Parts: sequence; C-alpha cells; structure tokens
Amino acid sequence: MQRVLTVSLNLNAYQIEADAYAQLEAYLAAATRKLDDNPDRAEILRDLEQAIADRCKQGMRKDQSVISLAELEPALAAIGEVDGATQGASSIQAQGSKSDHDALQQVSENAYISGVCAGLARSAKIDVTLVRVIAVVLLFISNGAMIALYLALMLLIPYAPLNPDAAPLRTLPRRCRELVTALRAKLKAITG
Repeated sequence: MQRVLTVSLNLNAYQIEADAYAQLEAYLAAATRKLDDNPDRAEILRDLEQAIADRCKQGMRKDQSVISLAELEPALAAIGEVDGATQGASSIQAQGSKSDHDALQQVSENAYISGVCAGLARSAKIDVTLVRVIAVVLLFISNGAMIALYLALMLLIPYAPLNPDAAPLRTLPRRCRELVTALRAKLKAITG
C-alpha cells in the first residue's frame, strides 16, 4: 500500500504517490533555488510544472490515475535540471511540449541492445535497419572502436518515455535501461 497525495501542478490537480511526491518536491525546490535571481521565475516554474505533468501523463497507462516514481523519474530525466542563468520560460515550455520525435532519445521498444540505433533512426527520420547496418559495418571497419562509441552514446543520450501500449521490453534493453539509469544516478550523486 502506498500513500497518495494530491498536488497542484500549474493549477491542475494530480494524484501522486508519497515517494514520487518527495522526489518531485526536491526537484522543484532545487529549480526554485536556481531560479532565485531570474525575473521570470514564476512563469518558468509554471511551465516546468506543466512539462512535468505532461511527461508523466505520457508515461501512464490508460487505466492509471496516480503518478508513481515509474512515471516521474523518466519525466524529470527528460526535462533535465533547470539552469537559472540560461533557462528561460520558452525553453522549458519547448522541452515539455516537444514531440518525442523531435529530440534525440534512446528508444527501448523493439531495441536489441539499448535503443541507440532506434533513437538515431527516429531522430534522423530514416529506417532503423539502415542505422543498424551502418553500425555493424562501422564495427568491423573500426576494429571494435564502435563498441566504445555505442557505450558512450548509451550513457549520454536520454531515454524516451516508455509507451504504455507497447509490448514489454526485451530482457537486454530492459537491463541496459536499468543499468544506465543507475549509473547516471550514481554519477549525479558523486558530482552533486
């Protein structure tokens, strides 16, 4: 059993599990501190709240009414940290409303390893098979250096939110996603 709270994000009510609320509260408090000197702080925070709500809704199943960590964490990762010096209201709004097809993201659905090739293909609007063939050819041409590039891209490219209507992830993409998410969290904790 999980305690559920009601929160207001950009003046709209949402139900959220207690552990997800704690993480959301910490994220918004950090954003508020970073925007302390920004004259557009109130507008940016409203846009940020709306972007979070939109991303969480995208990650929820149709029969789901409560936001959990499973929806919140990818939403916050997709939006990223707020930079008080350079983040403007329009860029937060653009991040929150940006189509998943506009951004370079790893696509875990139908991935074989982590979704890097699928994400590159979707971003470039080309067939994923072509990207995979190019990656294999580069693997042989580069004497294996392509593996290091793939691993670097795996760590650097954010994950697209999971489609709740899609089939469950294959074992390797699911494990890669879990591993990369854990590594990113540890790196973030170390770098503070």
